[in-house]
Amino acid sequence: MNGMAQASSHYIGWDVGGWNCDKNAKSRDALVILDAGLNIVGKPWRGNLRVAINEASDSADWINRLFSLCSTVPPSQPKITLAIDTPLGFSDVFVRLVTQRHHAGEVGRSDTNQYLFRQTELFLFKHGLTPLSAIKDMIGSQATKGVHVLAKFAPQTLRCGAWSDGSQLAAIEAYPSACKASATITSLQKPFGKLAHDDLDDALTCALVAYLFEEKPDRLIQPGPSMPVSEGWIWVPKDGLQPNLGITESRT
Repeated sequence: MNGMAQASSHYIGWDVGGWNCDKNAKSRDALVILDAGLNIVGKPWRGNLRVAINEASDSADWINRLFSLCSTVPPSQPKITLAIDTPLGFSDVFVRLVTQRHHAGEVGRSDTNQYLFRQTELFLFKHGLTPLSAIKDMIGSQATKGVHVLAKFAPQTLRCGAWSDGSQLAAIEAYPSACKASATITSLQKPFGKLAHDDLDDALTCALVAYLFEEKPDRLIQPGPSMPVSEGWIWVPKDGLQPNLGITESRT
């Protein structure tokens, strides 16, 4: 051993509420922090992260605030993977429409509409899942909140669907509804039982996806080489897909 302290891995799940979700009884921000042994650290938290987002000066301050909200403190050398339950991008086709007035031609069914859905969501439609749209499903507030956090605290793109502060923090997008049929997630979640609110259960699922991303990436569907990096990627367990549909050759 060289005597240097090793970074301590923690996995944070964030179920995202709207910018002004303070009084929304059904949907607020929720946080669950897991350590490397998949134990809950501190206490799961539910509220509105807007103040913490606004007041945090950098990613280290942001991490400290997340741990503080969960009534605990981060390790001295944290290695944090944050899995966020909201779209962390918009489709390239939509971005070109609103920034360049460049239209995509004929528009068909909703589940093939490239204005409404990114390539990662269109992929999930083909595999038996029904992801929401940041454009049409009233989650634009949550989506901008998540993207804002990336821009402020994890602005570096590591690869498609993964962002970083270049030091302590990595961030990915998770989708708890896509994990309901996953035996992998069900097995990992079983010891925790039911938490105090559905938002907290979703945050726990996100934290488990963060764990899989770092420790067992072969359990998750990987983006193919043609996937637009700018759109991001939803990290979903392979066994969360409909059993009779295979994974395309462009994904491992």
